[in-house]
Amino acid sequence: MAYVTVNGTTLHYQDLGSGRPLVFLHGWGTSGRVWDAQAADLMADHRVITLDWRGCGRSDRPATGYSIDGITSDILEFADALELDRPVLIGSSIAGAFTVEAALAAPDRIGAIIPVDAGIHHFCDMREGMDKLLADLRADRAGTLADFVPHWFRPGVSAAMIDWSVRQVLDATFLIDQLVLDQADYDPRPRLGGVRVPTHFLHGELDTEVPLSVPRECAGLIPGARLTVIEGAGHMPQQDRAERFTEALRAALNLTAPAPAA
Repeated sequence: MAYVTVNGTTLHYQDLGSGRPLVFLHGWGTSGRVWDAQAADLMADHRVITLDWRGCGRSDRPATGYSIDGITSDILEFADALELDRPVLIGSSIAGAFTVEAALAAPDRIGAIIPVDAGIHHFCDMREGMDKLLADLRADRAGTLADFVPHWFRPGVSAAMIDWSVRQVLDATFLIDQLVLDQADYDPRPRLGGVRVPTHFLHGELDTEVPLSVPRECAGLIPGARLTVIEGAGHMPQQDRAERFTEALRAALNLTAPAPAA
């Protein structure tokens, strides 16, 4: 197991293979393990790094730093600590916002971003709903997650996959709930025109958490951005349609690859 300390917090990561560096970022409460299928495939010809961000997986659980800005800072410091040369940031769900903010903050340090079923601005102005979710989590965390997490997946996915995801979120610190409120105030659309790194959105066709209108709008605001829809996939396409997702990810990586040197 590998660990690195950034911003005073020790983060766990897995580092496999060699080649163009890819940094995989999981969504709310899960861990780098959600990318296992992609790591197994892509490590053959890429450097594949899966990170547990603060509060999740095997990383530290400090009392502070659970905001989009805070975790984006962790990611940029993490890339510097590993001396990664313009890595591709691949972010699931809320981690899509981390990739966007990293691209805006440090375009010279990021090779490309691939937001995956990213809510981006979808939850802004949903404060009442977010407040209810937080209240439900505080009243019955296990029961609330048992009802909430199944909606992340396409119909017919195995119960074992859902149960594993619930366990991951239960194992994470409750402090990640601060990100729920942060999303309710997050709308980067006025700044998306300033993204200057190659961007390719991947999105599950059957995602009931974030409608396809969200990546379509965001891709239209980012110069040169593209969108690929994963047929038959839900909010977690890297898991519930792993083979289709990995194929689409490889295509996106090809499209965002730097031009060969003259």
